[in-house]
Amino acid sequence: MTFDRLDDELARWADGGRVATLWWRDDDAVAMTPALAPLLELARAHEVPVALAVVPASLEGSLVAAVATAPQCTIVQHGYAHRNHASAGAKSCELGGDRPLGIVVAELGVGSERLRAAFGRRFEPVLVPPWNRIDPHVVAVLPAQGFVGVSTFGPRTCRDAAPGVVRCNAHADPIAWRDGRRFVGAERALDAVLEHLAQRRQGVADPDEPTGLLTHHLVFDIEAWQFVGELLARTRRHPAARWVGVAEAVNRSA
Repeated sequence: MTFDRLDDELARWADGGRVATLWWRDDDAVAMTPALAPLLELARAHEVPVALAVVPASLEGSLVAAVATAPQCTIVQHGYAHRNHASAGAKSCELGGDRPLGIVVAELGVGSERLRAAFGRRFEPVLVPPWNRIDPHVVAVLPAQGFVGVSTFGPRTCRDAAPGVVRCNAHADPIAWRDGRRFVGAERALDAVLEHLAQRRQGVADPDEPTGLLTHHLVFDIEAWQFVGELLARTRRHPAARWVGVAEAVNRSA
């Protein structure tokens, strides 16, 4: 019965003559590992685009080679080193206000250059802050650094994070980070997807923000990947659902 609820929600979109857009972001990529293989296979099998959020400082050549043969993948920037610089007792944050802004900006620039050199046109200048946290002062300088998008977590309250920088957040994370970093189960995982879809349909959330699936391949188990596979399969064959790439999510293409 789990995915029947998804069919019901998409039927409501269809009844309104609308198509629900979705997008897929996977965090913490640095190398081609056995943990990444299921993601690449699902993206290929279902022909669904996926944005790999890559940590520039830790990038390995094996990931560059893997992406070269995986046309469904687009690269986005996952901070610089995924290193916590927050003060003691504060929530983890790399792009916060605990360091001089110039240092943070310089690191982001080095990271962008490294990703662009490694991946070329496969790199999309969208910033994914580690731990989904970023200081407003850092956001304000993103246009000058060439970024066109920023992605954190939760329904966006406004489309533009800064002039020319579009928010495209993730909304469904199926990992219980404070409870053993485990898969929450298909029912709860689907709840998050359905909640954002319903909020968009009802006008409670921005109807134009694609519903974002967030995965972390390094901690996913077989059941978590089975959930993703079924979600992709169900939505791919439903006329009221469409997966978009990150470029379209930030309005860079249609």
